[in-house]
Amino acid sequence: MTDDEKKEEFKNDKFYKIAAGKGIMNLPNKLTISRVVMIPVFIALFYIQFTGHYFVSLAVFLLAEFTDLFDGLIARRYNLVTNLGKFLDPIADKVLNLSGFVVLLTVPEIFTANLGNWAIIVAGCGVTAILAREIIVSGFRMVAANAGIVIAADKVGKYKTVSQDASVTLLLFGIGLNEFFDHLICDIINYIGLGFFALCVILTVVSGVNYIVKNIEVLKQ
Repeated sequence: MTDDEKKEEFKNDKFYKIAAGKGIMNLPNKLTISRVVMIPVFIALFYIQFTGHYFVSLAVFLLAEFTDLFDGLIARRYNLVTNLGKFLDPIADKVLNLSGFVVLLTVPEIFTANLGNWAIIVAGCGVTAILAREIIVSGFRMVAANAGIVIAADKVGKYKTVSQDASVTLLLFGIGLNEFFDHLICDIINYIGLGFFALCVILTVVSGVNYIVKNIEVLKQ
């Protein structure tokens, strides 16, 4: 089905008219941009001291994650995929998750909980690995694009993103809960969050190596 045929199919859909907007500023792109705007808001709320600020920052983080879900669904449903969206969407996702891990690193007790100071060093290395992977894969895709090769996302990469979301969410929830009372449940939630963090670091490394190995021919051209 061509783009014109799809537009004809949706011409009587009231939501389509709202979603399509004008030019490249359709609803999916507006949601993506709103996610970028929410990142500094999330960071500010994490640090501004008031009762429940961790929960409020978590709410902003989750809202940003929901925009990621809906902008993709709407873009695919109504054929509103644009180059601006392709460019901004993955950047917004990566910066949001990396911002989450970076601010969490500034509260060492999240990672050292009954584990010792070595845990914060390991966590710092893990976040560095995540950042390095994103830079390497982005650069690799750029080289591939110049060679006329499109590299699709793999399943490991998708699992990596889900585990990152789960880790940041649980660690924020755990520290937010601990702000109100000190209970075993807080430690349990924190340990589960750390478990997802370890998982996402492993998947990050596997995914990065996977990208390079599967497309090594790009570097030989």
